[in-house]
Amino acid sequence: MTAEEKKGIARAKEIYQNRALRAKELKAEGKQVMGYFCLYPVLEILTAFDIAPFRILGDMKEPITKADACLPTVVCPFVRSAFDLGLKGRYDFFDGVVMCHSCDIGEKASHIWRIYLDPSYYHFLDTPHTVHEAAQEQFKGQLEDFIKTLESFTGKELSADKLKEAVEICNRQRALVRELYDLNKSDPPLVSGTEIIEVMVALMSIPIDEGNDLLKQVISDVKERGDGPEKKPYRLLVWGSIIDNTALIEMIESVGANVVMDDTCVGSRAYFPVVEATDDPLDGLAYRYLVELKCPRTFWEAEYGETKKDYIKDLDSRFGYVKDYIKEWDVNGVILQSVRYCDIHGYEVPGIGDYLNHIGLPNIYIEHDYSEAALAPLRTRVQAFLELID
Repeated sequence: MTAEEKKGIARAKEIYQNRALRAKELKAEGKQVMGYFCLYPVLEILTAFDIAPFRILGDMKEPITKADACLPTVVCPFVRSAFDLGLKGRYDFFDGVVMCHSCDIGEKASHIWRIYLDPSYYHFLDTPHTVHEAAQEQFKGQLEDFIKTLESFTGKELSADKLKEAVEICNRQRALVRELYDLNKSDPPLVSGTEIIEVMVALMSIPIDEGNDLLKQVISDVKERGDGPEKKPYRLLVWGSIIDNTALIEMIESVGANVVMDDTCVGSRAYFPVVEATDDPLDGLAYRYLVELKCPRTFWEAEYGETKKDYIKDLDSRFGYVKDYIKEWDVNGVILQSVRYCDIHGYEVPGIGDYLNHIGLPNIYIEHDYSEAALAPLRTRVQAFLELID
């Protein structure tokens, strides 16, 4: 099978293994490619301008050798790795970058990226950390500014109809991703957690319309093949910080579990929320990206009982969607994981841990330094956790 003939799962794996391949082809054809960091740069806007979005990720296999001259070693290793790749020229095919205030180190690294790499186009989305109406209005204003800078950069004027069309294309992708995940409700699941990661990373490396075609092929492949994942006694959900490499999921699946669901920003967290139709598409976009994305970087106001704050009610308000995943995907254990020094997920772990304990679901927290070498000692802990589920 040649590269041109590869489709479905095989094509997704090929893109996962060489993320820049298709982007460089598009660049050679004259299409602009825009790097973006985190989930908050609005892909509908880039798509409406006919710009190929390309998510900036790290590389667990690549030692960090250049970024340490610019960033301290006691901050998020994922951010350091992504910046390290930029310094090494791995993202030199970008026409520009869009950054956002995802977390404090993400913000600092964004500005350092601008100074050291001097992209032709740079835009920083000052993303609010609350979800009040005033915050939504502020974020909408940020999106209006984003559009103006892109109009100046591309020489194109963006119409509301073009933006609505882009919303439909992106929502179509989200529906297809949901359809793919739904295939894992069966027992055994029809697609492995490792394959899910490969597909999700591939989607973040190609234009949205090409990603939709790829997803249709993947879903068809999965439904038709006869050699899917074997049935295992443990059906796990993996929650936490970014997983953009298959090594962690492969390790979990190798010790006797099916990873049937996730709540990470390269998985369901990135794709399940859709944009609702609004007269002004920016209203729907601001609400989806600011309110519907369930990232710990966002502050959610505590829930109150009749006279005071109710801790359990508050936990259910924050993590009730995870309980829905657990029921729908028949999960019997949860692995909470985070890269070291990820403050936003680290602070969330006690709360979600308490919530899982409250609803009676076994869970474990593991931490790693965003390198494949760090996973070996975690293997024993995961094995012991599976034994506890019994």
